[in-house]
Amino acid sequence: MQVTYNSFLPTYKTPFGAVTRQTPVQFTISVQTVTPVKQIDLCVAHDGQWDDEQALPLHPISPTMYTATFIPTQVGLYFYYFRIETATMTAYYGCVDGGYGGPGVQYVLREHVQMYQLTILKAVETLPQWYREGVAYQIFVDRFNNGNADGHVNAPKPNSFIYGQLTDRPLYVRDEHRAILRWDFYGGNLRGISAKIPYLQRLGVTIIYLTPIFEASSNHRYDTGDYLKIDPVVGDLTDFDNLVAAVHRAGMRLILDGVFNHVGVDSKYFNQAGHYPTVGATQSTTSPYYPWFTFIHYPHDYDSWWGIRDLPTVDKDDPTYRDFIFGKPDSVIDYWTQRGVDGWRLDVADELPDDFIAGIRRTLDRYPDKVLIGEVWEDASHKLAYGMRRHYLEGGGLQAVMNYPLRRLIIHVLNGTLTPAEWWRELMTLKENYPATTFRFNFNNIGSHDTPRILTMLAEDRQRLRLAVQLLLTLPGVPCLYYGDEALMMGGKTLITVRFIRGRTQIRRKFSLLLTGRIGVNGTRG
Repeated sequence: MQVTYNSFLPTYKTPFGAVTRQTPVQFTISVQTVTPVKQIDLCVAHDGQWDDEQALPLHPISPTMYTATFIPTQVGLYFYYFRIETATMTAYYGCVDGGYGGPGVQYVLREHVQMYQLTILKAVETLPQWYREGVAYQIFVDRFNNGNADGHVNAPKPNSFIYGQLTDRPLYVRDEHRAILRWDFYGGNLRGISAKIPYLQRLGVTIIYLTPIFEASSNHRYDTGDYLKIDPVVGDLTDFDNLVAAVHRAGMRLILDGVFNHVGVDSKYFNQAGHYPTVGATQSTTSPYYPWFTFIHYPHDYDSWWGIRDLPTVDKDDPTYRDFIFGKPDSVIDYWTQRGVDGWRLDVADELPDDFIAGIRRTLDRYPDKVLIGEVWEDASHKLAYGMRRHYLEGGGLQAVMNYPLRRLIIHVLNGTLTPAEWWRELMTLKENYPATTFRFNFNNIGSHDTPRILTMLAEDRQRLRLAVQLLLTLPGVPCLYYGDEALMMGGKTLITVRFIRGRTQIRRKFSLLLTGRIGVNGTRG
């Protein structure tokens, strides 16, 4: 028996990829067999509902081609395979091991079948033009640039470690358990970012994405101390307003990092060390912040993110916390968006309930031309987190995610651990699984604050790094460069680097097909 099906091709499945509910999807399969075909079924079920599996008979349209149309009635994921019965046998046809789309394989036993994915959406998302056509640049604020004329660090934190020279290598002061004893600071600040806007313009950058800037104890500031206050090391509200104004005058946009799953142990909300005048959750059960946290044994035993005691987890279902972040007119999202923020990136989006993300999105949608991006490390279309399927890409939630799967593909193909054919199949699977606008305008990266430097991942090969940047700037998606990677490309030769990246960002702007065209491949070798 010879069976042919390819979910990437319109001959076998149309329309391609994710569709909205009630959209008819036509499936066609080719079966050539010596013995007559008795019946071919498209077996399909909604995610987790295999007891309600449908078997849709395919009817012949030629001696070897069979077709059926399926109309999805539910939003979410459907999974499907084919069952082929002849006079002498029953065979099954599904996707290859790993869940990749495209051509599949035959299976002898039903329980071994790997099923194809079909993504069903509530609605097709739209994204603002500035984002769709943008080139982003992520800045780890403390490490980027100190804009003070004399280079002093703003408001050094107690017991912190301040570097004497910008050329000093990072040093982490830890105890015997690897816990940080002193946070180290270079003193990068908002004024320093404002001063570098002309440089970013020369690179072709149109979007600046900042790691957290709210008050915190650490240099990374993912341990928020006060959501409504700029960290004094970074600057003050005037510095922030000046940065927003400078960004917008330059025709650029600004995205902030929202860390809403956890706070710092010394935050005003938890206040374990009593650094804030407010009554924190650990100081009294009558604190307005007490319901935000889950205590096992009050006050010293509590839920924290991945067991990191410095990061107590917030109960995202608590109504007062929801009101504080996005629900009330003076919420965190409202406050900073009204001050000119153009978009938000949600840290650890998998830790945030779907309706929490949807609530942020509803608040953000009250303002024109804003964007909501999530940190997701895997294929976000079928992500399972804590045993629950995530629905944040089906409409009304995230509009894009950080495209770490693409980063992995770029690194592996350039290092030779993926063949071009394997690379293409995995890329097309992402395209098939994701909503079309998400795939086309995902927040692509080849490095971030959470990853090793891309040059390290490419074995210090600068030619591979240039190829990686070229792929980042030409593949579908919104490319995001991580600060400093451009200085590594040419061994620190800044002028050559600027010319290289600027030339490719200019090409990206000049040829609209790089923004709106369809991606295809003529062939692969290897």
